[in-house]
Amino acid sequence: MVRTALAGLNDAVFLEAGSGLEAIETLATTRVHALVLDLNMPDMHGLDVLRFLRSHDQYGALPVLILTTRGDDVSRAAALKAGASAYLTKPFMPSALLSSVRELLDARLPRGR
Repeated sequence: MVRTALAGLNDAVFLEAGSGLEAIETLATTRVHALVLDLNMPDMHGLDVLRFLRSHDQYGALPVLILTTRGDDVSRAAALKAGASAYLTKPFMPSALLSSVRELLDARLPRGR
């Protein structure tokens, strides 16, 4: 569903990881422009993945959108405090996800493009 929602991003290449550790391994070998991250994953909580990324300079500016079933204020606040760029809850509107990712990618572009 995420891949389908983001199909509107022209020339985008999508990578998927089935767990937090797999996501970190993929990021270690592949340059990405943004990350959509769930909090509930096998082997490693999404907040731990996010904290790991933010503790390394090469991922400090990487836009990270949290997409999760956890809609409570505590989870949202914890994710934003840990360095999430945006936070959406499931179920989600595909247009909202696409719009959020576009905003994150646009914010990375230099002014005057």
